[in-house]
Amino acid sequence: MTYTTQKNRVLIGKAGLDGHDRGAKVIARALRDHGFEVIYTGIRRTPEEIAAAAIQEDVAAIGLSSLSGAHLRLFPAVVEALRRAGAGDIRVLGGGVIPAEDIPLLQEAGIIEIFTPGTPLERIIAAFTEACASHRSGRSL
Repeated sequence: MTYTTQKNRVLIGKAGLDGHDRGAKVIARALRDHGFEVIYTGIRRTPEEIAAAAIQEDVAAIGLSSLSGAHLRLFPAVVEALRRAGAGDIRVLGGGVIPAEDIPLLQEAGIIEIFTPGTPLERIIAAFTEACASHRSGRSL
């Protein structure tokens, strides 16, 4: 294992009209409490705004939250906005109220991990840690 002093830098975003951000804030705080540097975009952002903020803030990973049911459109749109901007190496994870049958579709669209209600915080933190490590090393997931 290689030791690095580089802090894991992530962005938590709420795309679309979803105004429920308690879960996103819980994840942001848990990541911060585990040593991550966390940027939170706030609610009602477009996929392009989230991608632009991620690039500007030089993050290794993005966590998207959706409780509105628009995850099949919005999550892939963030991945596509990153690719168009030349930042397709930024890892994207998602969570929220997401039906099991939608998870494979999101993974095919480039979302590397999906978290549903009740996922232990330890699992989420581990996934973000791995996403940041793989981004730094340039390896694919």
